Amino acid sequence: MKTNILGLPIKETELLVLELNILLSNFQVYYQNLRGIHWNIRGKRFFDLHVKFEELYTDAQIKIDLIAERVLTIGGTPLHTFEDYIKNNQIVVGKNISNDEKAVHLIVTSLSHLLKIEREILSKAAAINDEGTNSMMSDLIAEQEKTIWMMRAWLEESL
Repeated sequence: MKTNILGLPIKETELLVLELNILLSNFQVYYQNLRGIHWNIRGKRFFDLHVKFEELYTDAQIKIDLIAERVLTIGGTPLHTFEDYIKNNQIVVGKNISNDEKAVHLIVTSLSHLLKIEREILSKAAAINDEGTNSMMSDLIAEQEKTIWMMRAWLEESL
């Protein structure tokens, strides 16, 4: 089995790059959703949610950079066009959402879908002993699970 400079199997790493680019695309759409609900939120909870949504999109922007840099680290090229993002997107695109509950529901469903992608990457990375990708996915999963819990608590929903 041929390995790259990092000691990872080349063929499997190329497949992992494809999966990471799917995650990157979905994170970009999630980020844009957050920007949109940040700009358009209305109502009595505006002040609290406006700040929270800004916190979330700032965090998403950092994670987008980390994912793209991981793609580069393992020898791939990160996707970077809107065309690629839309082609690989699997989450709902939120448009003109100004209602607080609809906005929070969009966040929960988006994060839930990102978790599915991340768990798949985690499994594939573990199979080739890619601890760098594994660690990143574990961190993303833990943070997003907590955010889902908090958002569902705000919605007064249980898991």
